[in-house]
Amino acid sequence: MQCPKCHGSMRTYERNGVHIEQCDNCRGIFLDYGELETLSRMEMQYHS
Repeated sequence: MQCPKCHGSMRTYERNGVHIEQCDNCRGIFLDYGELETLSRMEMQYHS
């Protein structure tokens, strides 16, 4: 997969069951629809 911003290569990471794509070049992070809300909800549950 290529970064839509700089066309660098992307790596996929998993956090709390959510796949996060990050560019090796510009370090941009890209999430699919709804994934930011899922991560936010999981973090709030962890800290409560």
